[in-house]
Amino acid sequence: MDINALALELNKTIQTNNQHIYDMLSDFGKKIYFPKGILSQGAEAKQKAKKTNATIGIAVENGEPMHLTSIRNIIDHIPPKDSFNYAPASGKPELRSAWRDKILSDNPSLRDKALSNPVVTNGLTHGLSLTADLFVNPGDAIILPDKMWGNYRLMLSVRYGGQIKTYPFYSNSGGFNIEAFRETVIASASENNKLIILLNFPNNPTGYTLTPDEAKGIASVIKDAAQTDCNIVAISDDAYFGLFYDDETLKESLSGYIAGTHPRILTVKICGATKEEYVWGFRVGFLTYCLNQSKGAEDIFYALERKTMGAIRSSISNCSHISQTLVLRALQSETLGEERKQKAEVMASRAQKVKEVIKNNKYNDAWDVYPFNSGYFMCLKLKSVDAEELRTHLLDKYGIGVIALGGSDLRIAFSCVEVEDIQDLFDTIYKGIKDLSA
Repeated sequence: MDINALALELNKTIQTNNQHIYDMLSDFGKKIYFPKGILSQGAEAKQKAKKTNATIGIAVENGEPMHLTSIRNIIDHIPPKDSFNYAPASGKPELRSAWRDKILSDNPSLRDKALSNPVVTNGLTHGLSLTADLFVNPGDAIILPDKMWGNYRLMLSVRYGGQIKTYPFYSNSGGFNIEAFRETVIASASENNKLIILLNFPNNPTGYTLTPDEAKGIASVIKDAAQTDCNIVAISDDAYFGLFYDDETLKESLSGYIAGTHPRILTVKICGATKEEYVWGFRVGFLTYCLNQSKGAEDIFYALERKTMGAIRSSISNCSHISQTLVLRALQSETLGEERKQKAEVMASRAQKVKEVIKNNKYNDAWDVYPFNSGYFMCLKLKSVDAEELRTHLLDKYGIGVIALGGSDLRIAFSCVEVEDIQDLFDTIYKGIKDLSA
């Protein structure tokens, strides 16, 4: 495998400080690096070329990025340097720092852990893809629940060739199935020298978030697996973070429970503004690494960051600057906390209304309800009709759109349904089931 000298230097930094982290890297992860060519020369010129800077690949006019007036007029309150210009491959420095502060504020369990500076990604999906770039080889074992976001399979299996192993998400009592998780993880650890474990809470599609005890149980299982000399990349997909509707749910990222428990565990936290700041189309996510060690951690983070930047540079070059600027300004706003609270209350009222409606015994012959307590979604387990058949029937006859998952599961995104429409939604789904049953 021909490897550039810069990649070899980064690899040596990781190996020197934690051989296990190096062993987790995919073949691509070992080869990738961030070049010191045009970009590094341009960065040096930005600091020192006070007279003329003829290095950057943008057009400049009157000392600022050249732009069209028709576009500038729309965003005239944002300076051209913060909108039209390229952002660094790792993201806007001020935004990275502000988001790191937010992570530490929201997640007390991470405050005493070795935590990298977040790298800005083009949404959370891009963060997951970058993680797969660096750590997933074809054939690698990937642990996921049977209730999962469909794009995981498309990305990790179809795109990267990972071998997905699933476990039942729910236990018989309705909570997270910690025993099935333990059985799958420990068995896989005995067969593989590396595991990728992906955990998503609040969960898509179920809308379920762990209790603190369940989180401790997951962390214990992962630590036990690492103690069998298995290297583990533990990914926490926190896309729906903050949308918690029940008192007993865990109110922080699972990554804080996993990080720092064993030298063979690398925790990767994927989060972002997408749902937390209600800016889905901005595509601003963050990738943060967490380690169990303090000595050498900064060196490892530096090497992993440079490799992540190389993966970004070699695919999309960098993420939207104007989106990053807008998110940064929101984080700096004195009213953001109250605005978030107001929107979260709207979401909670919809979840509560769903819980009230589905208590009606008239639905008992049609479906069971999977437990949910957070996020955007809830799922029904249909008793008598096929989910896809019902989905198309509801769409064609009643103009109702829902998502069919497998043969019996139906996902409802209550996040996009007004409170006053929820009763009618479930009544119509019930009516559709009766139509098909008849």
